[in-house]
Amino acid sequence: MDIDPVECAPEQRFRRAILRQRWRDLTFLHWAVAPELVAPLLPAGTRPDTLDGLTYVGLIGFRLVGLGLGRGPGVPYFGSSWETNVRLYSVDGTGRRAVVFRSLDASRLVPVLVAQLSLRLPYKWSAMRLDRDGDHLTYRCRRRWPGPAGATSRMEVRVGEPIAEPTPLEHFVTARWGLHTRAYGRTLHLPNWHPRWPLHRAELLHLDDELVSAAGLPPPAGPPASVLYSPGVPVRFGPPVTVHQPGRPQGPTHGGGRR
Repeated sequence: MDIDPVECAPEQRFRRAILRQRWRDLTFLHWAVAPELVAPLLPAGTRPDTLDGLTYVGLIGFRLVGLGLGRGPGVPYFGSSWETNVRLYSVDGTGRRAVVFRSLDASRLVPVLVAQLSLRLPYKWSAMRLDRDGDHLTYRCRRRWPGPAGATSRMEVRVGEPIAEPTPLEHFVTARWGLHTRAYGRTLHLPNWHPRWPLHRAELLHLDDELVSAAGLPPPAGPPASVLYSPGVPVRFGPPVTVHQPGRPQGPTHGGGRR
């Protein structure tokens, strides 16, 4: 099986965007884990994506703004929120690399409900905020619904210098052009596209997190293997495509193109 290369700025491979948004003020924390530890948590038809025999658990905090459908304008109020997600890294039978979200905490209830119902994504409604003092950022999250209610996360980082050329690991955990999810008896690949990440080195000053363990993963042991910051990018999402599962007939697909 040919696996898609880890490209930092590929061409958009879908004809039309069904969603548009912007991601801002992102901090990426990643820990290495054994692939067999997370394999049971991935959707049918996918397996852990690895780099040098390891895969990764990511904890990412950011601000989402300007959410809108197709080419339409951003939705007032509900189109902007804070988010914190816990994610894994996957590849399917046709070689499409993606992420798998174990949880996505967001500060607006209506988008949480829409995402849960439409794509069965594990969104959670949470109280969240980001405080910034120069190059010092503090992300706070407390889950409201659904459970485990009260799960919290607090991470503080100091943003460093821009990265001219990311390492293979930094490419691996950020150059992702889709997500895999299980919805209504099918595994789907939802492609996305954005410009190349503007990345900065960052220093983790403090972490007190319960979201990783609430997502069914062992709590982080030791310092992260990678700490990154990005001021953000505009993002487009294409129509979902059904992931073929060996031994089952190929179901109908949606959209045009592999990603």
